[in-house]
Amino acid sequence: MNGLMVDLNRIISSAVKSGKVFFGSKQALDAAKSGRAVALIVASNCPSKILTDLQHYSNLSKIPLYTYPASSSDLGIACGKPFAISALTIREISDHEILRMMRESGESQRGGNA
Repeated sequence: MNGLMVDLNRIISSAVKSGKVFFGSKQALDAAKSGRAVALIVASNCPSKILTDLQHYSNLSKIPLYTYPASSSDLGIACGKPFAISALTIREISDHEILRMMRESGESQRGGNA
């Protein structure tokens, strides 16, 4: 498991435990349109139409968009859920260390870079 995966898994775990997340592409798109998110994480196999829309709106809202380097099934497992998750919205993170990791991640992608 590479460093990015470990960092994203730690971020995801902390966010899910806090309850400050939304699961699913519909909620992610709503959050990206309204600017009400700290970050969006999409699975590597997120459908291209959804990914394109999320990239567009996250870029307009200046919300970081990260690509989880595994499938939606793996993202679901990382979230502790027994189902696939194509997109995860992180609404709030209080841990400054996690915010720092997100900002410093060389793998972070904003807008059309996925």
